[in-house]
Amino acid sequence: MPLPDPAPRRLPLRRLPKDTWARQDPTWREATPKVIDAALERALARPSGNWYVLAASDEVRAGRPFGRMVAGVELVAWRDGEGVVRVGPGACPHLGAPLCRGAVDRGRLVCRWHGLSLGAEGFPGWSPYPAHDDGVLVWVRLDHVGGEEPLDRPVLPERPDASRHLAAVESLAGRCEPEDVVANRLDPWHGSWFHPYSFVGLRVTEVPEGPDPDPDRMVVDVGFRVAGRWGVPVRAAFSCPEPRTVVMTIIEGEGEGSVVETHATPLGVDGRGVPRTAVIEATIAVSDRGGFALVRGIAGAIRPMMRIAARRLWRDDLAYAERRYLLRSKRDLP
Repeated sequence: MPLPDPAPRRLPLRRLPKDTWARQDPTWREATPKVIDAALERALARPSGNWYVLAASDEVRAGRPFGRMVAGVELVAWRDGEGVVRVGPGACPHLGAPLCRGAVDRGRLVCRWHGLSLGAEGFPGWSPYPAHDDGVLVWVRLDHVGGEEPLDRPVLPERPDASRHLAAVESLAGRCEPEDVVANRLDPWHGSWFHPYSFVGLRVTEVPEGPDPDPDRMVVDVGFRVAGRWGVPVRAAFSCPEPRTVVMTIIEGEGEGSVVETHATPLGVDGRGVPRTAVIEATIAVSDRGGFALVRGIAGAIRPMMRIAARRLWRDDLAYAERRYLLRSKRDLP
């Protein structure tokens, strides 16, 4: 059965078609490796300017350092006296202490081992990296890792106005490479089969065609399940603005203009030499309904629920990405 018309109505919830998981229309014929691989190849060829998503903006708090590995590089982030995000090497240039376990005093990073104070001016053998805080995510530019022509700013997708949106960020990590995460997102056909608890009646209505399609996007009609047979039908478009980002934008239906940004950040390799990748997903919701202002007013209670929903999906999707990496590494990928 087709989904209800996604056009907004007085009540956001609709009664979705009754479905039986095993009796859905199979999607394997449409989910051709040729289409998915071509979309992935185009995404990987786009410039990133050597920018990598480091963390959610609210993870880098005033008065305390934040540490993470990116592409095998130990990093520390903190906010200076003006609240500007700074990112530098994670090891103290004196004797290698972990700066993420240091302190921040008057906007300067202070090592706990011997009190060396570090700032934006750097120190012999220690120089901060370019960083960018877009209000939702913090990015770092690692030119020696990316090897591309540097860009002054990361390639950001179009987002709803910050004064109107509600954003939540969730992070998980898996044993795979960024391209496996991106490939997962460029296969929307698995939605109703692999995530029946969240999606109903997913149908891909537009796929990119040709070597340089315009627009280069996939469009789907899908019902987001809320409870039982009640949910919200929408039309959404998937696109890749840069090689480690996939953006889903609601183009028709409830929450039109809302986006879900999936960013894949390489972390390094584990003790067995297997690559690890962080999935940092930003859900940025917006609505013209009057009640959405009330929702934004209780954002502290809503954001955890948004993160739980993202985490549930990505626990499954990381299994997909890890399986893809395993088959690729064995040269067994169909």
